[in-house]
Amino acid sequence: VPYNPWGFFRGESDAQQYGGDFSLGQSRAFSQPWAWVDVSQLQAASPLHPVAVQCQEAQMVVTVHRDLFGTGRLVRAADLALGPAACRAVSAVENTVTFIAGLHECGSTLRLTPDTLVYSTNLNYDPAPVGNSIIIRTSPVVVPVECHYPRRENVSSDAIKPTWVPFYSTLSSEERLAFSLRLMDDDWSAERASNVFQLGEVLHFQAGVDTENHAPLRLFVDSCVATPSPDRNSFPQYTLIDFSGCLLDGQLDDATSTFISPRPRQDVLQFVVDAFKFTGNSSNLIYITCHLKVSLADHAPDPLNKACSFDKARSLWAPVEGTRDICSCCEVRNCGSAAHSRRLPDASQRQGGRFRRELSSQPDPLKEADVVVGPLLIHSWQDHSVLRMPSQG
Repeated sequence: VPYNPWGFFRGESDAQQYGGDFSLGQSRAFSQPWAWVDVSQLQAASPLHPVAVQCQEAQMVVTVHRDLFGTGRLVRAADLALGPAACRAVSAVENTVTFIAGLHECGSTLRLTPDTLVYSTNLNYDPAPVGNSIIIRTSPVVVPVECHYPRRENVSSDAIKPTWVPFYSTLSSEERLAFSLRLMDDDWSAERASNVFQLGEVLHFQAGVDTENHAPLRLFVDSCVATPSPDRNSFPQYTLIDFSGCLLDGQLDDATSTFISPRPRQDVLQFVVDAFKFTGNSSNLIYITCHLKVSLADHAPDPLNKACSFDKARSLWAPVEGTRDICSCCEVRNCGSAAHSRRLPDASQRQGGRFRRELSSQPDPLKEADVVVGPLLIHSWQDHSVLRMPSQG
């Protein structure tokens, strides 16, 4: 049956403490990477797990007992290989054979679940006849192996480098605030399950930042640009938000784009944008790249830290919070230099039993980030639908 082998939770000592054998349900209680191995083809009589896996930051270590079937007959290291690429063992010592492979090596595959990144491969045993013999005494075996990495845990700042295009992105590291940008359902209750839209629909964006171990922070969307590819510098491009928080798209006659007021929390900012696509782009794909930043929550919004929407009924710019004058620069499209924007320093001090970052006048690029949502697939109701024209921004 499938089992979780030793040594992949908090170290080998933990595995020994818990007896080295974990059920699938128990393993999910841990926030560390964990492994899963299916040895059902082996039917091994040995009390030892014949295949053990350690899921490390950037690689998996697969250890195979040569008494693979629990019969006392040792298999040859040359008959063992890892993955579709048939990677060979790095060592064969006494009764064990060890493979070490990067998470993306040896033909492993990656799949995404709501909570984990799962890297899958196989340990293959393919016995060859000995010498000139025309017989073999064991059967070929394929042992599926998986390494699971929590998506919402800081496993490593460098190790996991996904090859898929995420529906949303979250940037984090030990020294960096965790910024996120997500597409939400119309009632804001959950993330949207689909990235397919029709012209005429409204895109609901929710920007956020993880404020754990920080003084209370207020999040701002400094700018957002739409492009037909993940490269924010590609062309054509259409600017949705600019000038340190002015939602320019809301000024167009055919748009209802706006920031949502009031905020659900100081570290969350929501806004809506009417669906659009680029003319002449047959793929109908768009990517939205937004630059997010924070200021201390007890600092009043200013022209460089604001969230301003255009109120068509009154023909004026209005802030989500703060005085109306902080939005006046949106009209002239000149809100000063971002170099003077309030950001948080690296220095920390202990306060109330938790680390709290305090404000500095020096810019800190680790406290702001570009995040991407996409690809979004935008369909027309009819082939001759009138499209919103992109502008350069």
